[in-house]
Amino acid sequence: MKAYVLKEFGGVDQLQIQDIDKPKLASSEVLVKVKALSVNPVDAMTRAGTVGMSRIVEQFDPIILGWDFSGVIEEVGEYVREFKVGDAVFGMVNFPGHGQAYAEYIAVPTKHIALKPGNITYEEAAASTLAALTAWQAFNSYGKLRPNDRVLIHAAAGGVGHYAVLMAKYLGAYVIGTSSSKNKEFVLSLGADEHIDYRSVSFEEVLENIDFVLDAIGGDTLQRSVKVLKEFGTLVVLPSGYTEEDERVFLAKKLHGSCFMSVYSSGSDMKIIANLLEKGIVKPHISQVFAFEDMKKAHLQLESGNTIGRVVVCIS
Repeated sequence: MKAYVLKEFGGVDQLQIQDIDKPKLASSEVLVKVKALSVNPVDAMTRAGTVGMSRIVEQFDPIILGWDFSGVIEEVGEYVREFKVGDAVFGMVNFPGHGQAYAEYIAVPTKHIALKPGNITYEEAAASTLAALTAWQAFNSYGKLRPNDRVLIHAAAGGVGHYAVLMAKYLGAYVIGTSSSKNKEFVLSLGADEHIDYRSVSFEEVLENIDFVLDAIGGDTLQRSVKVLKEFGTLVVLPSGYTEEDERVFLAKKLHGSCFMSVYSSGSDMKIIANLLEKGIVKPHISQVFAFEDMKKAHLQLESGNTIGRVVVCIS
């Protein structure tokens, strides 16, 4: 099969397509012929060697990046009962760990996948994995978003952010989303009740008594977000790199949540997302679709900082 192998950490030229053997199945895994995959910021940062995932994947040879995929099962392991050959599935595999989704075939534990809803494409399914899981787990595992909560979602037009807006509305919250002014209509079209242009408005000067903040930016946004939260409110931060001072401020206000959340593979959560997709409650926004041969371009697009929603790669 063809797969992208990371020769060493660095720029996009370190991603090299090679012919390698198909993966061998464990007894509780399925072999999936990949139809589409999505590219995430963690993919690019791992490739560059700038995040902790780099230390995890460097233990493997060859290193094959990628965690998000959709495709069709071609073989099942000895103990697999829930899925069968021919099933269309999607999921986020082995995160955190060595996902190996940048390939024509992938071996996947059944506990990491769900059946693909029939009303969405393989591209939409691949886009509804890591980013969608992050938003869902932020609201239901790392924090608990309740009906009528006032929630502030930073970077609401982004990969995680646009799912977060849709899911927060589904959960009954009042949603305030931040983005640049050019993405205002997109954020409001997702169902956000209010929009704040982060370039022209300091959100901490116009907001107060917020119940829940989902911060996909980090840095000084974390401490600024603390200012708008109620005491005992919830703050969930996606990027790493928070400081001891951040944690002190977090604890001083008796906040719930996490100064750093890490999404994890979960077939049970994927089934919830599949249900939301099937009912049309959640719909991914795909910014651009690339061919498998253009993986480097997909990474460059993601690193440009000009992506609304998701970047997807198709394998013919």
